[in-house]
Amino acid sequence: MSNRRGGTSHLPLYWQVCLTNGTVFCVGTLVLALSPARVSERVLASEAIILTVGLAAMATLNALLLLRSLAPIDRVIRTMDSVDRPSPDQRLPTHGNGAGARLVASYNAMLERLETERSTSNAKALAAQEAERHRIAQELHDEVGQSLTVVLLGLKGLERQVPEEVRPELSAVRESARTGIDDVRRVARQLRPGVLEDLGLHAALAALTTDVGALGRTTVRRTIGRGLPDLPQDRELVVYRVAQEALTNVVRHAHAGTAELSLCKVGDKAVLTVSDDGRGSADLVPGAGISGMRERALLVGADLSVTSTAGHGTVVRLEVPL
Repeated sequence: MSNRRGGTSHLPLYWQVCLTNGTVFCVGTLVLALSPARVSERVLASEAIILTVGLAAMATLNALLLLRSLAPIDRVIRTMDSVDRPSPDQRLPTHGNGAGARLVASYNAMLERLETERSTSNAKALAAQEAERHRIAQELHDEVGQSLTVVLLGLKGLERQVPEEVRPELSAVRESARTGIDDVRRVARQLRPGVLEDLGLHAALAALTTDVGALGRTTVRRTIGRGLPDLPQDRELVVYRVAQEALTNVVRHAHAGTAELSLCKVGDKAVLTVSDDGRGSADLVPGAGISGMRERALLVGADLSVTSTAGHGTVVRLEVPL
């Protein structure tokens, strides 16, 4: 759809500046030509004052006319210098129909395109990650799990045929195989949280904290705030994955006796907090786990912060826009 308007708004900015200056000069020349003022061969003080006032008036008029065209450009430059991630609050107001206004409109349209493309690409990336996790979980369950089950059944049948003195060792191997099957099933559940798909985020977080607490290393307390609306599927998935990674880090590295997980609504955001009373660290070095959480947060426009104090544990805070 064409957006042409009358006047000079469709001219390039260079020609608009030239036209503005030319207009000011012509008006100034016409005023001097028609006015009764005359300049002597030796300029008098009164004539110098008239020339000074005239020059000041032309400069002021020129500045005011150029301000209308060039001020929006300065606003766009200042805003572009501060742009990190496109967001609605970075849109600029559009006034008039000059070159500056068209530049502002083009800038706003560019931000909208970038935001749309970023959302689309983030959704695709998140879907690809989950698809890969599902594939690995399926292979673990179908291939590794079944193979270990065959080994377990074979050891159980063999245990009755070996001499009595060998049976304790064979029984220990059988229990190791059984533990391996349990581990494979646990990892498969972590890779593919079926409860999240079937029962929603609250039930998935409840199951997650129960599984972590069942390991016996850390007591996990869970708090789900009231009034929290349902999140889109991609944001629910990010919240779950961040909670999962944070609790995994607590079990593996924190040496904590107690961990707390809370999810509540704060303003226009859903806030997930995972804290522990472990050893913490004054110089926290982000590893693959924290980097992965940050990447997932960026996929849905969320903010992630990780704070840790030596002897006072670690706090992971995820703020997801509603």
